[in-house]
Amino acid sequence: MVYFFTFLSIISLSSFAQDYSSGRTSLANFLKRMYNQTKFEGVKLVEDYDNQYLISVLSLEKSKYKTESAMFRVANVKALRQASEYVNGASIASDLVVRTTEVKDSTGVATVSEETVEKIRSSGFVRGMELLINFVSADDERMIFIYMRKIE
Repeated sequence: MVYFFTFLSIISLSSFAQDYSSGRTSLANFLKRMYNQTKFEGVKLVEDYDNQYLISVLSLEKSKYKTESAMFRVANVKALRQASEYVNGASIASDLVVRTTEVKDSTGVATVSEETVEKIRSSGFVRGMELLINFVSADDERMIFIYMRKIE
């Protein structure tokens, strides 16, 4: 008898997990189709039959980032910034700093390296934003990120 109830508990938990995942997948696919139909960026409110979501959409140029982890980190910060600005009307400043350095090797040949740093300062914060989907644009030059938060 105990085994039967344990079995039923496991089945009910796994079916709930599949339902939640399929709901997120459906939302992600819908938003991806919507973006590919008409490109947009910024914050939007999206509703389905049962829930409302705050989404933050942005695109980053892939060639500007040396690693994927750096690109994902910048996308996360920018999504939070957009959402914070929308919800709180927060004051946000962003600076782009380009550093160039010239290095001479032992033969005297100079090599110039360039580093781009974006500094973002924000006075507000939105909790609970999570990456829903990311995908490559049709021209293969930009990565599109869609972050979301369920509105209670």
